[in-house]
Amino acid sequence: MSKKETKAEVELPEETITNEAVNEETTTEPTVELTAEEQLAADLAQEKDKFLRLFAEFENYKRRTTKERIELFSTASQDVIKALLPVLDDFDRALLEISKSEATELSKGVELIKNKLFSTLEQKGLEFIEVKAGDVFNADDHEAITQIPAPSDDMKGKIIDVIEKGYKLGEKVIRFPKVVIGN
Repeated sequence: MSKKETKAEVELPEETITNEAVNEETTTEPTVELTAEEQLAADLAQEKDKFLRLFAEFENYKRRTTKERIELFSTASQDVIKALLPVLDDFDRALLEISKSEATELSKGVELIKNKLFSTLEQKGLEFIEVKAGDVFNADDHEAITQIPAPSDDMKGKIIDVIEKGYKLGEKVIRFPKVVIGN
């Protein structure tokens, strides 16, 4: 920097100070100055407030991550269980066909395997959603595949047949029951 630039910089702050001094003299507002103890008490209160807010934020973070972790563990097996649901359906179909052919020994074996698979899935949180023919159709709880003419007037708007069973994993529905309703 040149000497001229340095002088210009020095002169500007002096003018500013002079203008500020004049402004301070014209306004006679009382300024409250805190003692050292009062200042320290105010600073301490401010730091306590910051600490409490930070602590509360951290507690909320811990609670939220704990909840997310529990939810993750409860639904971690959801994909595997969803993949096994068609196997349960196939067991039901096999038992239906075997019961038509009167092969009781084969029927008992297939039923034992199905029950073992279902009990294992139940231990992991799988629940069967109970739906029967004649129940009232609810779009929030059932998935309508098709509508057919109702066999009687009292079956209108009710479930005629259950095509696929529905299942819940904990409180979450992983497959809605697929039903046929009367129209």
